[in-house]
Amino acid sequence: MRRLRTLVALTAFALQVTGCGIRASEVVEVGDPATVDVAAGSREGTLLYFVSSSSPGTLLPVVRQIDMPREAASSGTGDSGTGDLKGSSGKALVLLFEGPSRTERDAGMSTELPRSHVGLSMAASRSGVLVRLEGPVTGLSGLAQQQLICTAVHSGVPDPGAAVTLSGTDGSVGPAHCTV
Repeated sequence: MRRLRTLVALTAFALQVTGCGIRASEVVEVGDPATVDVAAGSREGTLLYFVSSSSPGTLLPVVRQIDMPREAASSGTGDSGTGDLKGSSGKALVLLFEGPSRTERDAGMSTELPRSHVGLSMAASRSGVLVRLEGPVTGLSGLAQQQLICTAVHSGVPDPGAAVTLSGTDGSVGPAHCTV
């Protein structure tokens, strides 16, 4: 009986030492993640940046589905009714000022921006992005300014690393980059 116990113990030890025959290998590259092409529809997603209640002073991106006219979904332009804003870029800034949806508020999102609707325009150039507000910008908190900057550069601007200048009735802020 003692031989049997010794044999079982040695077998278990041998299996642990050998790793059951699985050999170590290098990382195997297999290419990019899978992508799926879908037909252009009437809904598009845009990123909005809101303040997280779980990490005060931290911005989190939220994907918001927006309705776009079929022509705008395929051509990238559309009338948002606010100055030079086009398509999802303009819609994103308008939605940002409207604040988080009920679901987003329930998830702990808030905003540092005033809920009042101000006139907006946005233009992108090689030197960066200019967001014009028909209201004050220098009095906005740093977090509110970052909400605008990050939402602007992640809403259809060709270079998401572009510098953003906020211009308002009381002066301008920037150029600054999204810190998220």
